[in-house]
Amino acid sequence: MSPVPERAKLHIAMVVFQTGYAGNHVIVRYALNLGVSKLVFPLYRTIVAFSVLAPSAYFLEKKERPAMKTSFLLQFFLLGLVGITLNQGFYIFGLDNTSPTFASATENTVPAVSFLMAALLGIEKVEWKRKDGIAKVVGTIVSVLGSLVITLYKGPTIYQPSLHLVNQPIKAEEAEEQNKNWTLGCLCLMGHCICWSSWIVLQSPLLKKYPARFSFVSYCCFFAVLQFFGISAYFERDLESWKITSGGELYALLYTVSVLFIFID
Repeated sequence: MSPVPERAKLHIAMVVFQTGYAGNHVIVRYALNLGVSKLVFPLYRTIVAFSVLAPSAYFLEKKERPAMKTSFLLQFFLLGLVGITLNQGFYIFGLDNTSPTFASATENTVPAVSFLMAALLGIEKVEWKRKDGIAKVVGTIVSVLGSLVITLYKGPTIYQPSLHLVNQPIKAEEAEEQNKNWTLGCLCLMGHCICWSSWIVLQSPLLKKYPARFSFVSYCCFFAVLQFFGISAYFERDLESWKITSGGELYALLYTVSVLFIFID
């Protein structure tokens, strides 16, 4: 049996990740509907991820892990802040004010924003005289403009329930849904996409100097745990918000962590 080509493995990995991540939007929204704290939930997720990654990094990358420097620690701190803390914070608040479908659609701008950042930083060259270079530029512009349209403009309702349903008393869940700030949610999701793109672009040059990727992500998770804990401890004073009170919340937590592992692998 012939081995699977490396390029094919990358494509398969991305398909698996995208499939799992599509469910991530629904599962996280399900957890939010159960009443999990928007600050404590990502903290627990990062703690679980760090608890699994750190031992793996220690034993698997002993030989290839470079000596630690102050510059590395500073970059890990900043990447943890941008790629995990702010990234997940914007995502949670954005999803809470919109919908899983909208969050998934908005994230399609990540490749375009990543390309734009990489081009501005000189990491990727734009070939203006080639068709693929022009296609990248046009695709980036269309993607960003589309993101701005769905953020700033909320069109008319496509489906309208029958009158006897409209006249019924609004349930508590529906009343809460009407209190969502759609514009704020859109802006948060845009911030999430920018942070995610920054994480992708900024880690590339650092990985060339620090190729131990499990250790790399472990350090970022460690600093993200400290950042999330500080923010959560300051804003989430109710001890009940720190408790996992149902199996659904635990399942949602474990599922989102598993998606993170697929992304890292």
